[in-house]
Amino acid sequence: MKNVTIDVKHVTRVEGHGNISVRVEDGEITKLHLAIVESPRFFESFLRGRPFGEAPHITCRICGICSVGHTTASVNAMEAAVGIEPSEQAVKLRKLIVFGEEMQSHLLHVLFLAVPDFLGVGSVFPLAKTHPEVVKIALRLKRLSNDICGVVGGRHIHPIACHVGGLTHVPRDEELIDLKRRCEAARADLAVVGETYAQFEIPTLERPDTEYVSLKATDNGEYAFYNGDIVSTKDPKPTKVADYRKRIIEEVVEHSAAKHARSPQSPNYAVGALARFNNNYAQLHPVAKKVAENLGLKPIACNPFHNNTAQLIEVVHCVESVIELIDELLTRGLKMEPLRQPTRFGQGAGAADVPRGMLIHDYSVDSKGYIEGANLVIPTNQNLANIEADMRAYVPQLLESGLSKEEMTLQLEMLVRAYDPCISCATHFLDVQWE
Repeated sequence: MKNVTIDVKHVTRVEGHGNISVRVEDGEITKLHLAIVESPRFFESFLRGRPFGEAPHITCRICGICSVGHTTASVNAMEAAVGIEPSEQAVKLRKLIVFGEEMQSHLLHVLFLAVPDFLGVGSVFPLAKTHPEVVKIALRLKRLSNDICGVVGGRHIHPIACHVGGLTHVPRDEELIDLKRRCEAARADLAVVGETYAQFEIPTLERPDTEYVSLKATDNGEYAFYNGDIVSTKDPKPTKVADYRKRIIEEVVEHSAAKHARSPQSPNYAVGALARFNNNYAQLHPVAKKVAENLGLKPIACNPFHNNTAQLIEVVHCVESVIELIDELLTRGLKMEPLRQPTRFGQGAGAADVPRGMLIHDYSVDSKGYIEGANLVIPTNQNLANIEADMRAYVPQLLESGLSKEEMTLQLEMLVRAYDPCISCATHFLDVQWE
């Protein structure tokens, strides 16, 4: 086909509302947009004038899927702004709940939202009849992941125990022992998931010029979820999160209610599981590396459809890390600790590499402890321009393949879904850039 018009309102099996608009005339792309059509929600404005300690509990409401991620980035940023160094116990517990959320979000996406595409059905519900055991495994793994978040955070979403300065709740030993036992049992379930996933035919779209940006832990050799410095496949030199504006340039675009982002090296870049995999492969758990080998994924991987593959590999990494971290916590013993108090008020930025990629919170706190300004840099915002660049590369490939319009439409929807976008997170921004 040399002429085709594709209009998708709205892309299904993603969080939020986004439209795909593509026009091809005489073989040339004349229009290509992923338009985010959610109403802006202005969370930065909500924060102004609020006491500094409320920031994590307000921002976690941005999303019910990645509420732990927003809480984590928020406490990291606010503790930088008010001069608090969290205790070793608090950091370990925060890492534990982060592992739980990475697991639950990835499992939700891969097994409930993405897998139906590979099996030719519109949702997970028909799979309850055709693949009942896999669906039972998916539900079992999802419940385990949610329970990790609940045990540490006090409830399964929007954690109430994670505060600026520490935690107001510690798990009981028997809760941790139960979670460890269930994670050990989950190894068999994940083996089945991996074998099933390996049978799928992953679409091919190689874009070796893509810049992959993520956090990287330069001090402890961990696979960076909880914190780290900013690196990329085009610029591996670490940049402190406090200097994130040197690496991330946010822009408002006309066709979307969500900002786009670029870097000094690239007009667009990607964050997320594949970016972490590419930048942190050496720190990946050996068991997860084995899964990556079995699935044929090696860094630097440049096919955006393999973001799903990287998510599955990260679930294995998280399960093994949870088991090891629980052993550490049980050995050292847990006790209630008072929240650490501010030593100053000022500006601070913090980050976490959440399921959809690098998330940054930046706060300014006045001399009385009230928030003066905030900037939240959302992973989906950072991915939007790169998704459009992928689509621009993919459309000619689809045209040459002889697919029907309906088949092309599905492939473009699958490409968007591969990024696992969280669109409601992305429509939070101010009408002007906060400085």
